[in-house]
Amino acid sequence: MAIAVPIPDGVRSDASAVSFARLRDKYDRAITDLRVSITDRCNYKCVYCRTGESGAQYAELSVADYLRMIRAFVGLGIEKVRLTGGEPLLRRDILKLVRELRGMRTLDGRLLDIALTTNGHLLEDLAGPLRDAGLDRVTVSMDAVDAATFARITRVPGSFDAVLAGVRAAKRVGLEPVKVNCVLLRGFNDGQIVDFAKFSRDEGVIVRFIEFMPLEEGRVWSPETVVPLKEIVARLEEFMPLRPLPGHAASETARRYTFADGVGEVGIIAPVSQPFCGHCSRVRLTSDGKIRTCLFSQSDHDLYGVLARGGSDEAAREFIVRTVEQKEARHHIGEPEFLKPSRSMVHIGG
Repeated sequence: MAIAVPIPDGVRSDASAVSFARLRDKYDRAITDLRVSITDRCNYKCVYCRTGESGAQYAELSVADYLRMIRAFVGLGIEKVRLTGGEPLLRRDILKLVRELRGMRTLDGRLLDIALTTNGHLLEDLAGPLRDAGLDRVTVSMDAVDAATFARITRVPGSFDAVLAGVRAAKRVGLEPVKVNCVLLRGFNDGQIVDFAKFSRDEGVIVRFIEFMPLEEGRVWSPETVVPLKEIVARLEEFMPLRPLPGHAASETARRYTFADGVGEVGIIAPVSQPFCGHCSRVRLTSDGKIRTCLFSQSDHDLYGVLARGGSDEAAREFIVRTVEQKEARHHIGEPEFLKPSRSMVHIGG
């Protein structure tokens, strides 16, 4: 489904084009959020994500290639771009990419909302330069708030202190709201729930708990490893009563809460126990230029290939529209017909 709109100057990349479509899929969901992986390399080997035996498996493209593809998406109504990996801060040209994105405008003439998800290990030194380049905010993946458990998860000694310094640097330079994402695994780090609540209150960050999804390289997921939303809420309530907060948008993935005294914020992202597919506004671009319409897609769609074969910007936009129209209605986690995706999370982009 498409709505014709004029092309604003800030996203015009094909002088012959006069109109194009705002992205909507066949279920009439508006697609406004683009997640772009710029590498599948990572300097951590988190147990819920990596086997620890294989590194990067897919190509990285140039900044110019990513920008051309992102412009095509922005010209179709994308308003938010999140840079992911792997670990995006491993790219030495990350600041150039952010600066170029800062110059883009949405169809309504507004600045793009530019965010980045990182493990935080390199963030302390890069927070200021990223802010100066035009990054709006940052999300840090951080799955424990004590050094021993954290190192056991990341399998990198001394990693906790580096990430904590990165979180504090992001706050200091104004990459806010700083969000800290914690993937919970039963019997591994679910004893950290209250400690993370205290961390939110003490550090002034938003903590978001994420139900463990079957996206890991090792393929060891089982329903028993998932700590569901209701259990997380119950454990937080034992610490201090919660007060629900309104969502920012219908497509928001997290259920938001603060505590009875109004200090701190936690969110719970519950794709397993309480899916939110009906309001999904996201599409993903992998580090090698493939579109994935869902984290759990069984196939990907080669946008970079269209351009590499000499395709025009208009051809890229047409390819994107056709691909997004095929977006899945929902995932099927926990159902008999469920198939794990063809790529693991680190190779898709978080």
